[in-house]
Amino acid sequence: MIDHSDIISSVKKSAAKRILYLPHAVRQMSRLDRMILVEEVRNVVERGELVEDYPEDLRGHSCLLPGYKLDDTPTHVVCSPKEDYLSLITAQIPDLEEWEYDYKRGRRR
Repeated sequence: MIDHSDIISSVKKSAAKRILYLPHAVRQMSRLDRMILVEEVRNVVERGELVEDYPEDLRGHSCLLPGYKLDDTPTHVVCSPKEDYLSLITAQIPDLEEWEYDYKRGRRR
């Protein structure tokens, strides 16, 4: 079990071994209105900071990391570190209607 305090460390350690892109992530990344590259996902994972932590996720302890595409478009990555790989659950462009201007805090509803 991964502790909340070191989820980012676990993400980076797992990603250094291998990143497994789940089918949902591949579909989201390849949408014409997104076109998120593998290189851009890796950049988010390597530089990302914890925005949301999901310790009870059915897919295993996962988290949301913010970052930017090469063209400075904001990007969110949700991933779950495993022993031998990082499971990439999804990658998407955050909606400004749902997120604050810095894309790190959800808007209050």
